Amino acid sequence: MTKRTEDLRIVSRRIINEEYFVLDLKSGCDDLLIFPGQFVQVRVDNSMGTFLRRPISVYDVDSSKGIISLLIKVVGEGTRALSELGSGDNINIIYPLGNSFTFPGIGEKPLLVGGGVGVAPLYFLGKMIRERGGEPQYILGYRSENQIIDYDKFSEIGNVMITTEDGSKGYHGMVTQHPGFSKGGYNRIFCCGPDPMMKAVASLALAGNIPCEVSLENMMACGIGVCLCCVADTVNGNVCTCTDGPVFNTKDLKWQI
Repeated sequence: MTKRTEDLRIVSRRIINEEYFVLDLKSGCDDLLIFPGQFVQVRVDNSMGTFLRRPISVYDVDSSKGIISLLIKVVGEGTRALSELGSGDNINIIYPLGNSFTFPGIGEKPLLVGGGVGVAPLYFLGKMIRERGGEPQYILGYRSENQIIDYDKFSEIGNVMITTEDGSKGYHGMVTQHPGFSKGGYNRIFCCGPDPMMKAVASLALAGNIPCEVSLENMMACGIGVCLCCVADTVNGNVCTCTDGPVFNTKDLKWQI
């Protein structure tokens, strides 16, 4: 799908908890060819102190209705301004941007590992894996039970294992400490979340000789490879996360060097 800059109408705003909300946006495009891992750049019009667009992962797509869903975490003035929008408001985005995850092959058993707002592209990925006949397994990590995002929604498409840092729900610990990792039974890993978590997952994948793809959450100002603020250090040199990524095979990153 060719990149578009478009004013999309908000058809719904759903509050998940104090930090997270979902915006459903109606596109004017009749062929929403967007893939898991791709993102959009959102212009924030109702915030005087926000000058740059905000990169947001695509949470879900309903091509038949022309709906793009964005899971957003309130972290500053810009995202707080977005949280105050509602149905009927318009929002300008550039989309779709970046590359996407590689779909697992027939018979492969994928494990999708996410933390915090990093679970967003993994829902879309798991949904498409399920539609293609696969059986995604999730290990999702949060600080506490009240941070958990759409557990029932994820459970509709795959088996969901939860970890919390305070032990209030699921396994007490980090995602890499969950028994699901040691149990094995998977032969491909997809991951998105905080850098320390992704690096830990990548180390386990390397030790088990399991292919692993991660979606980096580097700061992105332009989304089209111009500003160079999202550069990632890879075995092939410095590349722009927004155009060469955000999805990378961990063997191409210098995390284990």
